Amino acid sequence: MIKGLIVPEDYKPSLNVIQTEVAIKIIKDKFETELAKELNLIRVSAPLFVKPETGLNDNLSGMEKPVSFGMKYDNYSKLEIVQSLAKWKRMALGKYGFKAGEGLYTDMNAIRPDEDLDNIHSLYVDQWDWEIVIQKEQRTEKYLKEIVKKIYKVFLNVEKYIANIYPQLERILPEEIAFITTQELEDMYPNLTPKEREHSIAKEKKAVFLMKIGDVLDSGKKHDGRAPDYDDWRLNGDIIFWNPILEQEIELSSMGIRVDKEALLEQIRKTNCEERLSLDYHNMLLNEKLPYTIGGGIGQSRICMFFLQKAHIGEVQASVWPEEMIDNCVTSNIFLL
Repeated sequence: MIKGLIVPEDYKPSLNVIQTEVAIKIIKDKFETELAKELNLIRVSAPLFVKPETGLNDNLSGMEKPVSFGMKYDNYSKLEIVQSLAKWKRMALGKYGFKAGEGLYTDMNAIRPDEDLDNIHSLYVDQWDWEIVIQKEQRTEKYLKEIVKKIYKVFLNVEKYIANIYPQLERILPEEIAFITTQELEDMYPNLTPKEREHSIAKEKKAVFLMKIGDVLDSGKKHDGRAPDYDDWRLNGDIIFWNPILEQEIELSSMGIRVDKEALLEQIRKTNCEERLSLDYHNMLLNEKLPYTIGGGIGQSRICMFFLQKAHIGEVQASVWPEEMIDNCVTSNIFLL
């Protein structure tokens, strides 16, 4: 069995492949519509690749290498496939003239060649990236939680909608999402690894927003890595659900209130990334030429996998997998697209 692959005992999909393809469209259309309505968003077009010197690409945890290529113009200057659109969205909001309370969303597609492949990780990433202009005084934990509750309402509405269409799909989300910080989680489970802590709290709460990711905890270790130049580590978090099919946690969204000048400088210093301050995007932040925003990404394939109660993300997206994983899935009733 390939490392990392979970094969549920006696797994039998609730929908066949044709039904699944139809249901994917239904879920994506419904979720997109509900999200736009709840957060006051309009859909915009977004780039698949950017110039690295702009500083717009997402460095994620700082370890992943973006896919790059050269174009024949400008002496084959280098371009990078986006890893997310966290920074681009903020710049677009300012450039397009969005006002406080208004926002945008877009379809983001990425390639992450360094990903460790398993049931929920793929080389191909598809998500909705969204961003909203806010007032400076809204850069608070209270406002962050308000937005999380609105997004969770979308999850509940879509789950109910899908269950009405496909009664064989059980509704499993609780009525409310729980909130906890990474430090509180470390205090609860000091002898567990960060992933084991997420597993424990997700199993208990079923739906949780894990806050304050990126900084060092009292133990002297980080819960998880976060790039220093988009989320404010004190005002961010992940939406995590319990997946009963795999009997493990699954992250559906990463989001947060974005850095202001002070948070940027503090987090850049902590990560020894001062060289980024010379990039175009970072100069705009330092000169306070960008709006205050909140934003995040919501995994499209992951929400389809969750709502359709699938065992593998490859059942809801077409990607490339190791031959051994394909063979294991064939013998385990897991149909990869």
